[in-house]
Amino acid sequence: MKKKKNNKTTVEGKFRFDLDTCSKRKDLFGAVALFESAVSQNFRLIHYHYNALLYLCTISIDEPSSKALALDYGFRIFDHMVNGGVTPNEATITAVARLAAAKSDGDLAFEVVRTMGKYELSPRLRTYGPALFWFCANLEGEKAWAVEEHMVSMGVHPEEPELAALLKVSAEMGRGDKVYAYLHKLRTAVRSVSESTAEIIQGWFCGEAASKVGGVDCCLGAIEEVALKNGGGWHGQGWIGKGKWVVCRAKVDSSGQCGSCREQLATVDIDRAETETFLESVATMAMEREVRSNFREFQDWLDKHADYEAVVDGANIGLYQQNFANGEFSIPQLDAVVKELYDRSQKKWPLVILHNKRFRKLSENASYRKLLQEWLTQGVLYTTPNGSNDDWYWLYAAVKLKCLLVTNDEMRDHIFELLGSSFFLKWKERHQVRYTFVKGNVKLLMPPSYSLFIQESVKGKWHVPVASESSDESSRTWLCITRPSSHELNGKASVNLETCEIDRQEQCDFKLSSCKLEGLRNGSCENKTATMTGKRKDRSPSPSPSPMQRH
Repeated sequence: MKKKKNNKTTVEGKFRFDLDTCSKRKDLFGAVALFESAVSQNFRLIHYHYNALLYLCTISIDEPSSKALALDYGFRIFDHMVNGGVTPNEATITAVARLAAAKSDGDLAFEVVRTMGKYELSPRLRTYGPALFWFCANLEGEKAWAVEEHMVSMGVHPEEPELAALLKVSAEMGRGDKVYAYLHKLRTAVRSVSESTAEIIQGWFCGEAASKVGGVDCCLGAIEEVALKNGGGWHGQGWIGKGKWVVCRAKVDSSGQCGSCREQLATVDIDRAETETFLESVATMAMEREVRSNFREFQDWLDKHADYEAVVDGANIGLYQQNFANGEFSIPQLDAVVKELYDRSQKKWPLVILHNKRFRKLSENASYRKLLQEWLTQGVLYTTPNGSNDDWYWLYAAVKLKCLLVTNDEMRDHIFELLGSSFFLKWKERHQVRYTFVKGNVKLLMPPSYSLFIQESVKGKWHVPVASESSDESSRTWLCITRPSSHELNGKASVNLETCEIDRQEQCDFKLSSCKLEGLRNGSCENKTATMTGKRKDRSPSPSPSPMQRH
């Protein structure tokens, strides 16, 4: 039998083996000797060889004994690669950018990133890191901001480490406008900040430059309207108030009130633009997977029946804890949830989404038939057509109606396939109601009374949640940031506001949707909605029959 050829006996195999051995041992000197030997013998190096050599150079730049050699040979290896006609990849460019930054040449680190276009390469977050962090560390703010601008133009968005560095250089250079902008970028990027980021934020607000930032007078009501339009929790119009800031660390109670300044934290929803994008995405994906005419029929029906305050995932509730022998769809569980929502919302029925196939099977049971028919008559039940996925229907309805969604479904399928955008988690936190049954009694787990995000109040206060390993939110530390002038605005706010024009109907719609959520949480909001609209009507327990029973 012919023996298998040992790779180590070939020139290529031996070189690969020796290079891998150097990598495992982090032996830069041995790798450099291999490179010199390959060059002198005109041995053809490939992508793998070059990247392995560059990797060894980048991990050696922190060692004083090897830094000079790593920098010298790192650039020689890269030049040899390009001159040899081997096209670099993203890993190659990232390695060279790191070498440039270690050589204290931030400009070169950024330049190699900008050359990626000619190789038809797409940069990643790590590709920008060397230039960005070098410029920030050396107080070259203008160049650091240019790097971030280039990142965003390429579809790469900074995360907390990058934003913290940009925040720090902006603060150290006294650029209040940049600090303000990066605080808001940080707000959209993370739910809570690390301790090191919290210290950067605290350092800015305690500094002299922060006390000098502030805008012109504008009505407080306009700021409130902008905050509502944004989804609550921020307005983004500029620094409010004047004078020195007061920074302290505080706890927030279960109702969302700050233990230091007594400010009520907001429940942050997605804004109008995000809602429209979200809704359009759900509808587009649904129509690609559902019979288009069926889903359009549901959309038209929903346009005419838009007064629901909660949408119920019927299958999820009916099958809850039914995975045992002889377990089956539980109508009593679903009925208990429907009744609980009805009582909480001042006698307004929720909308239950249930697949027609399941509806027909349940209707065969005489004890369930009467209740199901009552739900159809009262407009409680919408049955989705055969062959459909009812998930699209209840998700679309909840987004469209800006109301609560009762389900324990984590919607992971939707996240992976459709909703990769950051605002989906925000929407879920604000709108999803989970449930459980304790000794047969339903317990609704309502959305939290405040949102875990950096918050900017209409009075100029800031509240910044600090990351915690504890799952107990009452133990979480928040930065509470105020200044004395922001406590007594008397209807005026010092703010840089370009425009106060707000679509009044849009604001009314947003307030109504907010009231829906708070009403179901607290059990009532009828008086509030009547005051805001002047035309809110109770839904009768017996509205017009639903035409949606499928055949």
